[in-house]
Amino acid sequence: MLKRRQFLQVSAVAAVGALYPISLLGQGRPRNPLRIPDLLDGERLDGIRQYALEAGQGRSRFLPGLETPTLGFNGSYLGPTLRLRNDEEVRIGVHNRLDETITVHWHGLHLPAIADGGPHQEITADGRWDARFRVNQNASTCWYHSHQIHKTGEQVYRGLAGMILLEDAQSRALELPDEYGVDDIPLIIQDRRFHSDGSLRYVENQRDIMMGHHGDTMLVNGTFDPVFVPVTRRVRFRVLNASNARNYRIAFSDGRRFHQLACDGGFLAEPLAVTDVTLAAGERCEIVAEFSDGAPVDLVSLPLPDDSPLRSRGMMGGMMGAIANQGFHLLAIEPQSQLTATPELPPVLASVPDPASFAVDRVRRFELDMRMGMMGGGRGRGRRGGMGGDRFSINGRSMDMGIINERVPLDSTEIWEIHNNSPMMHPFHIHHGQFRILDRDGRAPGPHERAFKDTVIVAGGETVRVVMRFENYADPVTPYMYHCHILEHEDNGMMGQFVVE
Repeated sequence: MLKRRQFLQVSAVAAVGALYPISLLGQGRPRNPLRIPDLLDGERLDGIRQYALEAGQGRSRFLPGLETPTLGFNGSYLGPTLRLRNDEEVRIGVHNRLDETITVHWHGLHLPAIADGGPHQEITADGRWDARFRVNQNASTCWYHSHQIHKTGEQVYRGLAGMILLEDAQSRALELPDEYGVDDIPLIIQDRRFHSDGSLRYVENQRDIMMGHHGDTMLVNGTFDPVFVPVTRRVRFRVLNASNARNYRIAFSDGRRFHQLACDGGFLAEPLAVTDVTLAAGERCEIVAEFSDGAPVDLVSLPLPDDSPLRSRGMMGGMMGAIANQGFHLLAIEPQSQLTATPELPPVLASVPDPASFAVDRVRRFELDMRMGMMGGGRGRGRRGGMGGDRFSINGRSMDMGIINERVPLDSTEIWEIHNNSPMMHPFHIHHGQFRILDRDGRAPGPHERAFKDTVIVAGGETVRVVMRFENYADPVTPYMYHCHILEHEDNGMMGQFVVE
C-alpha cells in the first residue's frame, strides 16, 4: 500500500502520463542540494592552456547512511567540468593513480587520433599521458570518459567521466545564460544499481550485456534525490546522458514548454520550443527553461510512447518493454522567491549548413548486428571479445584492435549509411568530429537533431544516413573508433576502427 507522501508524488505526475517506480522517487527528505562539478578553466603557460586530471579511487555518499567505493577524476566520483575555448592550444595531462589501465576519450572533440584517448592511448597504473591539440570547432557541450578496451562500461559506471564546455566567439556574443553553476547548469544523468551495503552492482547476468546495463536508482551529477534552487528567471541546463545504456525522455512534471538550443555538436539554427526531448546514451542537449512563475517543478524522464522508434521489436521488445515503460524523477526545482531578470532568447543561434549541399566523395555502409540467445565467450578472450565475444558486430566483424576496418582519405566528405539489423536501438558514435544527419529511412531528421552531432540513434531495422567531413588530421597508423554507445555492446564487439590518411 502507498504511503500518503508516495501517493501524492505519483499523483503529481499523473497529468503527464508517467508511471514512476516508487523505489526511484525522491525519498528520505530533505532532498540533497544538486552537486555542481568544479569548473576547471586551465592555466595559460607559454601560450598553452594547461589542465591536470588525476584518476583515483574514492568513497562517495549517494544513499542515506551508506558509502560507495567509486572512481573519479580530481575527486571521489566523476570529474571537474573542463572549459575549452576555440582556437586555443591545450594540454590536458592525465595521471592514472589507479591500479588498473584506463584511457580518457574526449567525446565530441575534433582532434588528432593520437590525442583522441581511444583504446590505443592506454594509461597504465600510475602512468601519465598528455593530450595536446588545438581546439578547432564550434561551441558545444561535450564530455570525457574512459574508453579502455572491454572495460569502458565498468570504468564509466564506477565514475570515470566528466563534462566539457566548449566556447567560441559566437557563443560568447549570444545573450544566453552563461554563469556556470548559477544559470548555466550541467546535468550528468546516470542510472545505477546498489547492493544493500552501498556498493555498486554491475553486469550480473547475460541480460545485462544483451540489453545493456540498466540501473534502478537515478543520480544527477552524482547526487541522489537532488534539488536545485534557481535564482534567475531562465536557466540553461546542459544535459548529458552518461548512462551505460538507458534512454531518457526529458520533460517537466507540469508539462511546461521549454526551448532546446543545441544538440551534441552545437547550436540549432534557432531555439526550438518543445515539451520533451529524448537522449540515448552518449547524447547531449542544451535547454533553457523559464521559472518566472516561481512554482516548484520536477525535471523527469517520461516513459517512451508506444510508437517510439526507440522501443525494441519482436522478442526483444517484450523483454525491454518494462524498461521503456519506466519513468523517473530526476531533479526537484524550487525557485527562490525573488528571481533575477534575464534577457529573452535570441531568435537566431547559429548558421547551420544544409547537409544536402555537401559535395560527397564516397558512400560507406555499416551493418549493426547482435545475435540473440545465450552469448558465448567470457572475459579474457584476448583482443577480440569480452563476455559477448563475437555476438555483437559491425559489418560481420567484432572489434579487433589489430585490424583497421576502414581507411578514409584526408579532406574527403563521406556519407555513412548505418543500418541496424538488430531488433533494438543502438546509439552510433563516430570519433574524429561531427556529422550532419541526412535522413532516416529516406525521411528528414527531426527538428531537434538538425545540427551537428557525433552520436545518432539508429532504431531497430532502420537505416540512418549521415554526412561527415574528414579534415585537418591525418595519421595512417593511429585509428579512430566508431561504435554503439551502449557500453556493454561496445565492450563486447560492436566497435570498429578507421584511419584518416
